[in-house]
Amino acid sequence: MLIDESSSVPVKEGEVYDVTIQDIARQGDGIARIESVVIFVPGTKVGDEVRIKIERILPKYGFASLVK
Repeated sequence: MLIDESSSVPVKEGEVYDVTIQDIARQGDGIARIESVVIFVPGTKVGDEVRIKIERILPKYGFASLVK
């Protein structure tokens, strides 16, 4: 499968990832990074190792929910 590197984002909506929360956003959401994409994860704190599901992805950042 060929991928156009200039417009591809390394994560897709609906996918599940294991991440570590690295920072906290101004709004209080945890921040994880998958390659160069910042992912905001509500209900987490720095150091949490969590499984997340990508809910919405934009060119440079996205939003995820915790997977129980």
